[in-house]
Amino acid sequence: MSTADRTRDPDEAAVIDGVRRWLAEWGDEVAGCDFDTAERRFADDVVGFGTRATVARGLRALRSDQWQHVWPAIDGFGFDVDEADVWVADDRSSAVIAAPWHSVGKTAQGTTFPRGGRATVVLTRADGRWVGRHTHFSLEPLDPGTYTGGAASGGGEGS
Repeated sequence: MSTADRTRDPDEAAVIDGVRRWLAEWGDEVAGCDFDTAERRFADDVVGFGTRATVARGLRALRSDQWQHVWPAIDGFGFDVDEADVWVADDRSSAVIAAPWHSVGKTAQGTTFPRGGRATVVLTRADGRWVGRHTHFSLEPLDPGTYTGGAASGGGEGS
């Protein structure tokens, strides 16, 4: 069940629908490598945590250190918008999205593999529109049967 379906406040449901549209449209921009349009969704001082860039501070860094390396190297990107959880501040000034996403990765040799994960996005309202302030993307966890690292062996998260 979507977050919008769980709310009883029609105004909140409409706001949540708008946040979901924002997410879906951004997903289309990622899939189409439409960097310029995507940039207009974000604040200049956005902070992003990515699958390539550990921390990208500012829109220029987010584009150059994360987006331009990842978006052209994947196919079929999309957010699973219907599965996204959305929370909206009581005063409607901010929203947080937690959403799964999917794509197909490509190796240097040209083979493909499923590449999914999840994202957290923080939005604020500015001039009547939603503006991205923070993104955090992570890949799906490894299958525990294939994981051989661990804190004791020097492996673990981020290795």
